[in-house]
Amino acid sequence: MQRGYVDRPDCRVYYEVSGQGPALVFAHGLGGNHLSWWQQVPHFRDRYTCVTFSHRGFAPSSAPPDGPDPAAYAGDLAAIVDHIGASDIRIVAQSMGGWTALEYAFTHPGRVKAMVLAATSGTIARNAPYYLDAAPRPAWEREAARAPAIMESGIHVAGGERLAREQPSAHFLYQEIDALSPVDKMALRKKLEGAWTRPADMLRTLNVPTLWLAGEEDIVYPPFFSDVLSPMMPNSRVVKIERAGHSVYFERPGQFNKAVDEFLKAHG
Repeated sequence: MQRGYVDRPDCRVYYEVSGQGPALVFAHGLGGNHLSWWQQVPHFRDRYTCVTFSHRGFAPSSAPPDGPDPAAYAGDLAAIVDHIGASDIRIVAQSMGGWTALEYAFTHPGRVKAMVLAATSGTIARNAPYYLDAAPRPAWEREAARAPAIMESGIHVAGGERLAREQPSAHFLYQEIDALSPVDKMALRKKLEGAWTRPADMLRTLNVPTLWLAGEEDIVYPPFFSDVLSPMMPNSRVVKIERAGHSVYFERPGQFNKAVDEFLKAHG
């Protein structure tokens, strides 16, 4: 196990490296940090060099004085990749991690062998007909409107009601990992939404094998959006996991790992 920090101009970014083989990078979501992948690293590290990290502002990484800005995420990832000496990577991105993965792929397409976008569409804009006119959108937005009530009941909305009900210990761990990072997540969420600026048509230029992976019960990310965006990419497909919410990697690790395994065997 290699642990360390990469110094950036305005903060330090923590990373861990474990295993052997081609580089497989995991980019966590808003409710996580490098620990989020505790059910993935042991599964993959006998075949891949697994790289986990904490985004700027997420423990134990430090934060710039004015808080983390998603615009810097791809640059942070590039610095980590260069620091560990990887010539290319495969990347698994969850939710917020999609901002990191997608922007890195657009700026370094030759260095990304395969990409998994789990419950995320990253920086792709949602103010266009491909999203607004999607038939499942109204029904999904009605379900998503329940999020504040769910949070008020003590359930982490990104973990989900089913995780809290069926796996209370895992739900508790999810909340504990989330609580490790004191970043203002409401402010950061606004910055993430403000970065929804890339037209979906730009995906047609990204010839990176991509797996869009989503939970069918997700009320944080609209799973139907993966169905809309995937056909725009030259080499892409969608996998949906039943009885799973936003954090499939945490809630259904066996199914998540199997889907990623099969995808990487074909493309990684």
